[in-house]
Amino acid sequence: MTQPIPPITLPPPENPLLEGEWLRERLQRWLDKEFIPEAVNQNIAQRAAQIFVRQRMEGENDLGSLVIAIVTEMQSYDFSNSFYGEFAIANAVSDLLLESLGIDKCCGQ
Repeated sequence: MTQPIPPITLPPPENPLLEGEWLRERLQRWLDKEFIPEAVNQNIAQRAAQIFVRQRMEGENDLGSLVIAIVTEMQSYDFSNSFYGEFAIANAVSDLLLESLGIDKCCGQ
């Protein structure tokens, strides 16, 4: 029988604003690369980074909870001018964070 992948906990933030800037930059690059560079990508990346920073400053270190927070709060964002939606953004954030931790996105190793 297979074992569930254990929760992934980020290290406590040393500088949440710097983490947020890193995330905004990386997410915008990812958005621009996936389809086409669009002005809305900057707004999407900025909003996702703001949510991430606030969650981190409130003490949230669990990656799953961070992803849920991004999905939930991005539901109010108007994605009508974008190819993306809240789930794509939250998944991209998760992938970027996993990559930064050296964790394989595929298998959690």
